[in-house]
Amino acid sequence: MRDGEFKAMQGFMAFVDHVHPYVPARAQSFGIRSGMTVVDYGCGPGRYTAEFARLVGDDGAVYAVDLLDIALEQTEKRLVKLGVCNVSLVKAEGYDTGIPDGVADMVCAIDMIHHIDDVPTLLREISRISKPGAALLFSGGHMSRRAVKAKVSAGGAWRLVEEQKHFLRYEK
Repeated sequence: MRDGEFKAMQGFMAFVDHVHPYVPARAQSFGIRSGMTVVDYGCGPGRYTAEFARLVGDDGAVYAVDLLDIALEQTEKRLVKLGVCNVSLVKAEGYDTGIPDGVADMVCAIDMIHHIDDVPTLLREISRISKPGAALLFSGGHMSRRAVKAKVSAGGAWRLVEEQKHFLRYEK
């Protein structure tokens, strides 16, 4: 995605959040608790990142991962503005995040799977950084639920355990 496209998407998201501020309630429904380590994989402009940071609290941590420099820059601006300190920004190189093995209690991939060409490689990386029993949440957004389920089930490492209106929860 080019910087101009990203900024247009970010402007649209800001408008949607102003008209219908659903991000806090949706993030709350994910089951994030104090002290967890959460990865916001494909964080975009950080709409969910700050909310995840609030939910994990001072004893938890959030990794905000994206391929785009502009996404991480915009996420950092949002976090600084809100005074959030428990987030590490991570520039992914392809599907490699560089996050240590087995640290994540939960990985949230919100409206990003439609950008992924190699879902099995993505799922291997998410599996690598996740603890045993970790949760993986996908929200399809631009991809049908059926397509998301087909792509994730083809990866084999994750088991679908819950379907909610706004997300699918998998466990390792």
